[in-house]
Amino acid sequence: MEIDKEINNITGFNNLELLATQVVEGFISGLHKSPFHGFSAEFAEHKIYNQGESTKHIDWKLYAKTDKLYTKRYEEETNLRCHLIVDNSSSMHYPKVKQFTSDSLNKIGFSVLASAAIMKLLKRQRDAVGLSIYSDTYEFYANEKGSERHHQMLLNHLNEALQQNKKDVATKTYTHLHLIAEKLKRRSLVFLFTDMFQSDMEEEKLFEALQHLKYNKHEVVLFHTFDAEKELNFDFGNRPKRFVDVETGEHVNLYADNVKEVYEEAVAQYFDDLKMKCGQYRIKYVKADINKGFQKILTTYLIERQKFGG
Repeated sequence: MEIDKEINNITGFNNLELLATQVVEGFISGLHKSPFHGFSAEFAEHKIYNQGESTKHIDWKLYAKTDKLYTKRYEEETNLRCHLIVDNSSSMHYPKVKQFTSDSLNKIGFSVLASAAIMKLLKRQRDAVGLSIYSDTYEFYANEKGSERHHQMLLNHLNEALQQNKKDVATKTYTHLHLIAEKLKRRSLVFLFTDMFQSDMEEEKLFEALQHLKYNKHEVVLFHTFDAEKELNFDFGNRPKRFVDVETGEHVNLYADNVKEVYEEAVAQYFDDLKMKCGQYRIKYVKADINKGFQKILTTYLIERQKFGG
């Protein structure tokens, strides 16, 4: 990764909850044009009727409007427990951002705002959410709850993760995933945001840890977070640059165009291999380009929630 030597003070989102609300409202409004049309209007209060269930709680008024069967949900129903896991190692703080906005994101900023938006949807549906943040250490853990106080605490810790000016901080994701697997006592939907910066040996251990979560009956979604322009397409122009590994400090000087083709082929193969391996382990793999917005993230949440809780 290309970085400069200057270290700047970094601030978080001015209002993370407001930005998450805007992301969610835009997403729900888009549902009217999607296969989920009809679900968005009553998003917090209904779930799709499954054949064989009691017809006692079918909302016939909504059926008249949408021509689809939904059952009413009640406040005491909590169909889902969700645990969000955010990689906060140095590589996730690329590219450098001085002030976070919805239009100015690096990988950690994208992961934090995506997590906050998922939390907003969970809150609307009165589901419980927990959070883990890790880098070289296990920085934060909170189990799944649904209260407003808990929600605000998680938002605060997510925002704090952005402000840690990390340098040369690597991580062993698999170590923390094993710890999380031991902590999660009840079946949960687990979302992991990471850029998958792992060595080959660490990758094997990572999938063993993910399998630990699967063994405990959790459903796991891996959001592979990356900046496609720089990390996938390697668009740095044909000028000499110093590329520095932000997790080890090692560097190499080169002309990007001299290695662009070979680099792109290697990275594309790596992405394909990850997707295939996730399929083998029955882990949902989602490519999360930080430049493409949050629709794919929230659509994945919606689909997985229907499968998990329906």
